[in-house]
Amino acid sequence: MRKFGLVVLGIVLFTTVATAQRKIQLDKIVAVIGNSIVLQSDIEGMNAQALYQGQHVDKCVLVQDQISTKILVQQAAIDSIEVKDDEIDAEIDRRVRYSLQRAGGQDRLEQLLGRSLLQYKEEIRPDVREMLIAQRMRQHITEKLNTTPQDVRDYFRKLPKDSLPTFNKEVEVAEIVFEPKLTKQEKDVYRDKAQDLLDRVKKGDDFGALATAYSQDPGTASQGGDDGFIDRNMYVKEFTGWAFRLKAGELSPVFESPDYGFFFLQVLERRGEQVHTRHILIAPPITPESLDRAKGRADTIYNLLDKNRKVDFFASAASFYSDNKETKYNGGLLMTSEGVENRTSFIPTDKLDPQVEAVIDTMKVGGISKPVLFTDRQGKKSYRIFYLKSVVDAHKANLEQDFAKIKDYATADKVNRTIADWFAKKRKDTYIRVDPQFQSGCPVLKNWASPEQPQPAVSSQAQ
Repeated sequence: MRKFGLVVLGIVLFTTVATAQRKIQLDKIVAVIGNSIVLQSDIEGMNAQALYQGQHVDKCVLVQDQISTKILVQQAAIDSIEVKDDEIDAEIDRRVRYSLQRAGGQDRLEQLLGRSLLQYKEEIRPDVREMLIAQRMRQHITEKLNTTPQDVRDYFRKLPKDSLPTFNKEVEVAEIVFEPKLTKQEKDVYRDKAQDLLDRVKKGDDFGALATAYSQDPGTASQGGDDGFIDRNMYVKEFTGWAFRLKAGELSPVFESPDYGFFFLQVLERRGEQVHTRHILIAPPITPESLDRAKGRADTIYNLLDKNRKVDFFASAASFYSDNKETKYNGGLLMTSEGVENRTSFIPTDKLDPQVEAVIDTMKVGGISKPVLFTDRQGKKSYRIFYLKSVVDAHKANLEQDFAKIKDYATADKVNRTIADWFAKKRKDTYIRVDPQFQSGCPVLKNWASPEQPQPAVSSQAQ
């Protein structure tokens, strides 16, 4: 049933009315691209996805996106650009996990979908494959692009002076994190609980039922502990170490992850560089006593810092005392959350965690805060000391201060122009027909349709 193919896995709460409407529209062809087609139901499904996520998307733009995707996929076939089954499996499993969390478990998700999870995975597989191939083809088109310093200066020079972007106030903030830690005696209580559950599994108790009842991993407990297929980068090293060591059907012993607690897992199936696992997690809670110990350590280090307010001293203290593995070795500096290549220590104040912003709001450059109780997005508590390294006030863009940001803009502009030029050429030798309703009502589709000519036969299996 093709109409469900492009409904992204995150959408699990379609109404009966919306489903009925898509059924009515099932056989209407919106666009023909070579030997591929775009159905009205495809567009309705993507529009439903956007509405589910609280976004409004122009259907004309959705049609344009689908036409461009088909062209990319057809060219990828010519250029022998493919994606591996493992990559498709990983993307499907990632989306399924998200949907399971949103729906509240496998039974509820299957009820909403009206089919088994296995059936649904197979139905959306061609569309996930197509999406990944289109992404890979875009990367292939632009992979040799390089933005030189002269390109950046030329790009900036051409920007109208009255429309230069204004960058918000930015700050550099460093931290030292003191996490509450249980003593061995306190942790052994939870290790023993995990061991007891493992012993029950070995004696024949149902793994899935125990996971649902006792596992403290909110992402998998409702699924009987099922992780789907994972690769080596999806879980902490302690977990993947056992997952990729065991054979199908084998159980791991109880092991500890310092960041999460006590696990044991079972391997269900191996497939190339991926493995299908399920697990149970027992997470020791933060106790008032462990919080008090963390505060005591934080107070001690603050007193040392207060006597020696040097940047290098704070950086050294962070590397030696901080419990945050992501920041301790770069002087404790917080980094923006963008992609690795674009990460920077200069963070716009409107992107800061509100708790951090509230602390540094009254600080001067070079100031060090007293230890503050901090709660992260997962609800974990810790004590933190903050250091305000620098402040850049809001200002109009200029090359001296903002070269790296302007380079990002220049690169994006070069990528967009390259892709646009590529599509302009491909449209000339690709047959494209757009439904008259969209052709007349969508300005963005004006130049996409081919001149009138005999329509090629379209296979009923066109994707």
